[in-house]
Amino acid sequence: MSKVIAVFGAGTGLGVSVARRFGREGFRVALVARRKERLDALVAQLADEGIDAAAFVADLSDPAQVPALVEAIRDRFGRIDVVEYGPLGGDQTFTPAVDLDAATLERLSRLFLLTPVEVFHAVLPEMRERGDGAVLMTTGYSAVQPMPHLSGLGPVMSGARNYLYSLNAELAGTGVYAGTLTIAAVITGSEGAETSMARADAPADAEDAGPDFPTVHPDQLAEHYWDMYTRRDRVEQAHPVELTPQASAAA
Repeated sequence: MSKVIAVFGAGTGLGVSVARRFGREGFRVALVARRKERLDALVAQLADEGIDAAAFVADLSDPAQVPALVEAIRDRFGRIDVVEYGPLGGDQTFTPAVDLDAATLERLSRLFLLTPVEVFHAVLPEMRERGDGAVLMTTGYSAVQPMPHLSGLGPVMSGARNYLYSLNAELAGTGVYAGTLTIAAVITGSEGAETSMARADAPADAEDAGPDFPTVHPDQLAEHYWDMYTRRDRVEQAHPVELTPQASAAA
């Protein structure tokens, strides 16, 4: 039976590129996101390329949906070998630290910390029993390097990044891999690209103007993920490496 990758937060950017990259290697693909129309279009694209894919509609900001969602994927494909979690969309924005409150952190934590932990918790037993598998998570640059006016997402994703590091160490020798891809770039073709580019185009003296991030094609990031999955020689891969303080440790 061919392997299965479940892409949580599948979209027109990184999600479909990851699905396509693993699909070229014979993986069947489960695509998970909120909007059925968009998912159906992605499934059709992949089908045209000879990749067996199916759509699963879910609100990933609700961790309580995870058990039924994972079971539905298993019912359709029979197994889950790899999970890639990266629900970054155009509706996710940063918050200056001075304006950050508990309600904002609670909302972001559900999508970027609680749900991925719940997903990984649900799939790890079968992977460990099989002695093979991988859980992968996309995080942003602010999880590694705090920056003025770009808080909110950073504190939550830094918690998820910490969790991935611990998970990687605990799974050593089991055949199951945990890793995180830290992205310090605007992903072309993604829903978040327009928002990010607007922020990058803000006047230099604007109080909330962020750093001038480069752009990256999602296929290049998907190649990082495939390399991480096959080599399993590092907890974290950054793109681009030179923008990450921990570059030497992650390389």
